[in-house]
Amino acid sequence: MIYTPHGAVEFFAEIKTFSPDGWRSPYTWRQLLRIVLHHERIIDAISIHVSPRWEGSLHLIERARRHTEKPILAKGINPREDDIRRARDAGATMALVVGRVPKVYAEFCIIEPLSLESMRGIPDHLRVAWNSRDLIEMFRKINGLPPRNVDRPTFSEAREIRPRGWMLQASGIEHMASVEKGADAILVGTHLPKFITSLKAP
Repeated sequence: MIYTPHGAVEFFAEIKTFSPDGWRSPYTWRQLLRIVLHHERIIDAISIHVSPRWEGSLHLIERARRHTEKPILAKGINPREDDIRRARDAGATMALVVGRVPKVYAEFCIIEPLSLESMRGIPDHLRVAWNSRDLIEMFRKINGLPPRNVDRPTFSEAREIRPRGWMLQASGIEHMASVEKGADAILVGTHLPKFITSLKAP
């Protein structure tokens, strides 16, 4: 748990070495794991990619589980219920599911809607993530399609649509000032070492 000007939030530390948009970490997966384990006192959960698109796998969850008892989020699209089951079997305590509400294991998941409209139908008792990165736009770019030229709604706009229920803020978090009011949790990946360093600054 970390404390922001808006109150206490859960801190999800993401071990990520690569993104589909071309970003690559200067750290290896092992180095990032060491950073996370060294700062377990302030970290509430660890996020680990399971999709090969993000250089992830279920094996990495098994590997991390041998070193920590912290909750682990299986980060990926996880389009099938079997993906969620296999993440549980590998040692994950929750799974990210993008663009849908699972028919089973819903309470085990964090649901990432692709639009504000699709978020309206998610029950308040389920956990939701709002990603400041437009995944639809990102995948259009990867597949060589033209941009839609549509502004991505902010976390604050998403929170207005969903005034109740647990919500995680994801992407673009570099320091404490990046944390939005209304976030119950944050997920920091690309800027993880920088963010942790900023927490220790006077």
